[in-house]
This record gives sequence, C-alpha cells and structure tokens, in this order.
Amino acid sequence: MSSEASMFTTKELTRKTWPDFEKFFGKPGEWGACWCIYYHRPRPLPKAERLKLSKGQRVARNRQDKKDLVDKGCSHGILVYDREEPVGWCQYGPKEELPRVDAGRKYRKLSLDSRGKKLWRISCFCVDRKYRNRGVASIGLMAALDSIEKNGGGMVEAYPVTHRGALASWFGSVSMFKANGFRIVAPFGKSNVVMRRVI
Repeated sequence: MSSEASMFTTKELTRKTWPDFEKFFGKPGEWGACWCIYYHRPRPLPKAERLKLSKGQRVARNRQDKKDLVDKGCSHGILVYDREEPVGWCQYGPKEELPRVDAGRKYRKLSLDSRGKKLWRISCFCVDRKYRNRGVASIGLMAALDSIEKNGGGMVEAYPVTHRGALASWFGSVSMFKANGFRIVAPFGKSNVVMRRVI
C-alpha cells in the first residue's frame, strides 16, 4: 500500500457513523438525490408518486429511507476517511438487502448460480472529487471484503465498468476488482461485467 493510501482509515456505516454518512452525501453538487438508496429498492417508486415530488422532497425521502434502513441494521457500507473527514464510500450487502440488481432483465438472463453459498453484492462507490485517483475506492473495497469475511463470507459479486468514461462508473473498475481476487464470470450490458470471488 502506498504511503498516501495508508493515510486513510475506514469505518462501517452504523447509527454511530450516520452523521458522517450524512455529511458525505449531503455535499452540494456531488451526489444529487442519491443517498445510495437505489439498489435497496426492488423497483422504482411509482411514476405518479415521483412526479409529485420536488427535487428537495426526493432528497429528503431518500435520506429518510436510508436512515430507516441503517437504524434497522439493513444497510451495509464502508466510509473512508482522511483524518476525520469522510471522503469515500463503498456499499455492500447480502443479496436480499440489494434486490434491485435482480429486477434487471440483463441480470436475470445470466441465470448465475451462487453454488450454495451466501451471495453478497458490492453495488456502489463514491469518492469526493478532491480525492479521486488516490486509491480511496480500493481501500473501501478491501474493508468491505474484510467485513464480509467476518460475517461468514460467501460468494461476492460486483458489476464493474470495462472502460473509462462508462456511464455506470459508480460500480468501480475491472482492474480494481482483479487486484482483489475477483474474476469475470459474465458480460453485463455494453460496458459492465459481472465479477465474483469466494471469501
């Protein structure tokens, strides 16, 4: 690990670290209405309901829905810090916690088998723009894998992009996952692949 990477620390998302998560995702102009809730929902909110909400209301709803999941222990993730400042995020969780992937036709067509092992997913990375290209996402990924191992392990699945500039860049890069023992098991649309490793 480079000396620069060693300056970063990590913490799990919990009720205790929620204020740090809130600070990170509340940064103006960074993540929009996201709050990393998308993959928790099995399907989009009904269109009529979405049209009723202003952007501010969508932000407030997503934030509250995420907080409710954290309070119930149903949302997992790693916050990466530069000293006390949250600068990165990696979301992971068991399949049941992140069901939106299963709703996609492209994923269902793959008919992937977890070989009887518990299936975990790594769904999202976010890095403060001032800290990009400094290994923050990799540190989040390694901490997530450590946490998955401590929680019994299983089959870990990710959906990284195959080239720079791909739209779904929040999934991370193929090279980062290869460096952490993952292998490609299937194509996933035009610019992503499914990668897996067993822990």
